[in-house]
Amino acid sequence: MEPIFLNPYFRPKIWGGRKLETIFDYDIPNGKVGEAWVISGYKNNASTVINGKFKGQSLRAVYHEHPDLFGNPQNKEFPLLVKFLDANDNLSVQVHPNNDYARKVEGDSGKTESWYVLQADPGAYLIYGHTAKTRAELADMIHNENWDQLLCKVPVKAGDFFYVPSGTIHALTKGIMVIETQQSSDVTYRLYDYDRIDQKSGKKRELHTQKSIDVTTVPHINPKLDIKVANDQDAEIKTLVAPPVSPYFYLWQINLNGSWTSNLKGHPYLLVTVIAGTGQLVLDDKKYDLSMGSNLIIPNKTASFTFAGKMKMVLSAPGKEI
Repeated sequence: MEPIFLNPYFRPKIWGGRKLETIFDYDIPNGKVGEAWVISGYKNNASTVINGKFKGQSLRAVYHEHPDLFGNPQNKEFPLLVKFLDANDNLSVQVHPNNDYARKVEGDSGKTESWYVLQADPGAYLIYGHTAKTRAELADMIHNENWDQLLCKVPVKAGDFFYVPSGTIHALTKGIMVIETQQSSDVTYRLYDYDRIDQKSGKKRELHTQKSIDVTTVPHINPKLDIKVANDQDAEIKTLVAPPVSPYFYLWQINLNGSWTSNLKGHPYLLVTVIAGTGQLVLDDKKYDLSMGSNLIIPNKTASFTFAGKMKMVLSAPGKEI
């Protein structure tokens, strides 16, 4: 058994920058790059395996052709997506549908996501939630463009965590970098885009006003998070979110200074991204070097594994709902 290391799929974005190159030393395309899909099995935007017998194949292909590595899941599509986002400018204010709406209208999964903040400029803030009490009030404020009255701004700093269920109006703003863990979906409804002009078309970017009104949770509800911190060997383990609060994924942030040996603990597989530092993974007596920006999957039937070094990592596993 060996880990599956992955190269990201990169997405240019009007709001992107160059931090994915300068911070993580990724070989990104020219121009404004906003997203690195570091662990992705999504359609044509899948990550690529860079080691072992599956080298050169997409994670999507490996998931479909070797389901035993993932615990022979019922889900026909790889259920999770992990991204780095570099907000060099404000993202559009947006909202995502739930599974039922997305499958009926878009033929895709819904999108519940989460953000662990890696960097934030002084004074940075998120848009998270809204003030409307009824759907009629929401629609009225949107159509009258009462954005300052409608949208909730939340100050943000490095190390903060936000869980963003489907139906939540949200946006990153300028000067923030996050690692995002989400359902594997690309369904986004733009509610407001600061009247920006798309350089290719010369027109304002498309908005999805009615769909946004349809899927937004009204009134807004802040999730009740219960972040737990535990120490195990040389690791501090923060459980950021888990079922039943998040039915789609478990998420942990781990600070390691030394070594930590563990196992899958009943999960079919684990997704791992190194967000700071360097170290090694030891699996089946083989050592694999890790550094900031390394992305891998620890596959099913792995008896145990050891992380060693001084690192910060984000780990996730799929929930039972698909």
